Amino acid sequence: MTRAAFLGLGAMGSRMASRLLQAGHTLTVWNRDANKAAPLVAQGARLAPTPRAAAEDAEVVIAMLRDDDVSRQVWTDAENGALSGLQPGCVAVECSTLTPAWVCQLAAQLQARGAGWVDAPVAGSRPQAEAGQLIFLAGGATDDIAALTPLLLTMGSAVHHAGPVGAGAVLKLAVNALLGVQAAAVAELFGLLQRHGLDVARASEILAQTPVISPAMKAASTNMLAGNFAPLFPTGLMEKDLGYVLASSKGQLPLVAACHAVLVQAMQQGYATDNYTSLIRLYDRA
Repeated sequence: MTRAAFLGLGAMGSRMASRLLQAGHTLTVWNRDANKAAPLVAQGARLAPTPRAAAEDAEVVIAMLRDDDVSRQVWTDAENGALSGLQPGCVAVECSTLTPAWVCQLAAQLQARGAGWVDAPVAGSRPQAEAGQLIFLAGGATDDIAALTPLLLTMGSAVHHAGPVGAGAVLKLAVNALLGVQAAAVAELFGLLQRHGLDVARASEILAQTPVISPAMKAASTNMLAGNFAPLFPTGLMEKDLGYVLASSKGQLPLVAACHAVLVQAMQQGYATDNYTSLIRLYDRA
């Protein structure tokens, strides 16, 4: 069994950490709000007071954090950052959705200390994390990813090697951008259908029988029309991710920019903590 540390116990991290415990791994956890660690401690995890303390005895350190700023603080804080606690030969696994620039910068810092690095953000949300059905999009050395694959498969159903360090981060941003662009288009077109007097629910059923609607959009459409906006992927996080796509673009991304503007509008309407399917609220369906 692996001695692992898990940094960040939010909606995704807590479920992923629980899977590691269920598989019998020795786990140390850290979270800014230590109270959120209580269910994992009850399962057998050890609670560390700082990221540094969590990393000190770990063979693998996994992080699932909100954004670049939080990742930077958790890993590199001069006094309590996990970076200062890593032992030579340890492997860091960053599962957060971050900018490729920060991922590559952080990887270089860890590798300079003799640690391995894999960026392994995930495709999937809370139900997939709970069921161990996440898809890992991994960037890093082939040997590191191969060695980590059995551990990652306790939390997921597949590990895909996307390329060198940073490739996983880029691919994850592409996945989220594709999801966002589709969702914005579906919400907008449901408004069009309503304005032309169609039964939108019936039209959605028909569209679902055509090859142009992806499985993700079939589920999103159902939730849009049902008014189900429980935050599996909050609008505010999707806006953050598409902002990262634009910041990392190295070129023009007009569709992503348009979708990002729609997400900003939704946040201004008060939907930041609702699921991204709440984009439907921007269009008149009365």
